[in-house]
Amino acid sequence: MSPILAEFIGTALLLLLGNGVVANVVLNKTKGNSSGWIVITTGWALAVYVGVVVAGPYSGAHLNPAVTVAMAFAGKFAWADVPMFVIAQLTGAMLGTSLVWYNYKDHLDATPDNGLQRACFCTEPAIRKPLRNFICEVTGTFVLLFTIFYFTNAEMGAEKTPVGLGSLGAVPVALLVWAIGLSLGGTTGYAINPARDLGPRIMHAILPMKGKGHNDWGYSWIPVAGPLTGAILAAALYLFLK
Repeated sequence: MSPILAEFIGTALLLLLGNGVVANVVLNKTKGNSSGWIVITTGWALAVYVGVVVAGPYSGAHLNPAVTVAMAFAGKFAWADVPMFVIAQLTGAMLGTSLVWYNYKDHLDATPDNGLQRACFCTEPAIRKPLRNFICEVTGTFVLLFTIFYFTNAEMGAEKTPVGLGSLGAVPVALLVWAIGLSLGGTTGYAINPARDLGPRIMHAILPMKGKGHNDWGYSWIPVAGPLTGAILAAALYLFLK
């Protein structure tokens, strides 16, 4: 499998299972309705595990533009390869979320709260304060990337044959995402991944739903700029300490 295809498929699986657990918890008449934050954070952690297991041997399982940019900033990934990785991640996220929409379409239509509908696609803050929301996304992504550098010794990427996280390496990464969700996710919903938020937000704008509300484009820059900023800061500190 090519690295680009691996990123596309891995990110699609990540969003299918990640936004799938959100849909199961927040939408009306599902088997998992109102099962809570622990279920959501656990589901997202396991979604990361699945995506990393599939993509890891072929691309290093970035699955996240913030990871790709951080690796390039640290000199461990070719800048020339960044655009195609990001496109694969964004389109994979769009596909995965579209599959969530298809599977949960009846439940989306049965949920009159358009905020809950939108939650199955993209993030929004619990308390809307843009600067603090931005810093929360920076913080969560900083923790993610700074720790990943030490998990992998920053050897993910395509400048050489990727080490890949593999099924064993996926376990600590999944636990890391779980920890971030449990500890830091309550403020903004912990996007920590621009593709994870932007791709599904685009699909929310496109796909039909009964009583669909607005797409909250005014907030959309935060889950893109915040993770990218946090990733670059993590890479810079890693290089400084190294």
